[in-house]
Amino acid sequence: METIKIAVDAMGGDQAPGAVVKGAVLAARELKVPITLVGNQEVISRELAGLTYDPDRIGITHCTEAATMADSPIDVIRRKKDASIRIALELLKKGEVQGVVSAGNSGATMALAVVVLGKLTGVERPALGAILPGPHQPTLLIDVGANVDCTASQLIQFAIMAESMARYIMKRDNPRIGLLSIGEEASKGNELVRETAAGLRKIPFNFIGNVEGRDLFSGKVDVIVCDGFVGNVCLKLSEGLAEALGLMLKDEIVKAGITSKLGYLLMKPALSGFSKKVDYAEYGGVPLLGVNGIVVISHGASGPKAVMNAIRVARRGAQNGITDRVSESLARYDSYYRKLKPHRFWDSFIRKNV
Repeated sequence: METIKIAVDAMGGDQAPGAVVKGAVLAARELKVPITLVGNQEVISRELAGLTYDPDRIGITHCTEAATMADSPIDVIRRKKDASIRIALELLKKGEVQGVVSAGNSGATMALAVVVLGKLTGVERPALGAILPGPHQPTLLIDVGANVDCTASQLIQFAIMAESMARYIMKRDNPRIGLLSIGEEASKGNELVRETAAGLRKIPFNFIGNVEGRDLFSGKVDVIVCDGFVGNVCLKLSEGLAEALGLMLKDEIVKAGITSKLGYLLMKPALSGFSKKVDYAEYGGVPLLGVNGIVVISHGASGPKAVMNAIRVARRGAQNGITDRVSESLARYDSYYRKLKPHRFWDSFIRKNV
């Protein structure tokens, strides 16, 4: 069996390189996966010096630059030829690693992934998903920011790619696909939503129709599809709400009387379980779907635990051949979305800008 090796962008993320290196060491120990840390060798070696690790499972690929959060994707592509994320992606293209993980500049990562790896055959635009917690199991929301303006055919592609991820990575049999709208009725939604829904109904997979914002965390579906503008608003709202609820709960406990505080102590195990469900670190990251290789993008604030779980996702993607699975699904359903005309907004945009 082929050894699965993961390249980790050691210089990417709010807490890099310290948290990233610790997460990689944790993954090497717990998951038994070989890792190459990509970044400045001197800096990485300094971080490794205080850690216990197996040198056979942790290597370093040296480079001199990093893509910062302040860099635009185009600047990274044009000017930072030795950026850690670029070098990691080039290792993947050469077949020296089977996956890449980065918590760094997501825009630069997505753009470079297209430039270095290329898109899968037929893919108009890659898409980025996010795992949302639910009462029984999480839901995949796609797209969450890679594409703010979309056509119906692109949204249908996102659904097809996400269905493969739900089936082979999330292990859902016959994944339920929903389209985010302002009502469940087929007549609800803007022109783009109605056109997309009509196309999705023709595809022989488990499309259950429109879902509403309240279904993001209900577990009613396995995949929810929307454009990146709406998806990013949903994602940021979810993160802010979870944080606000935690702060409000702590505030109420501080102000509470002795009886309430005793009740809190009794409920602490349940609250810990709740916190675990809503903690993005438990999910690590999600693959960028539609590029020719496994690229997992993590939250910018990822700590060691989140980095380890992102590496777990990358390894699972390689083990299950998710890139090939997505490519096969796109080819199988190609005829269902290729005939769709571009959305009017996109038609107008092309005329004005190309």
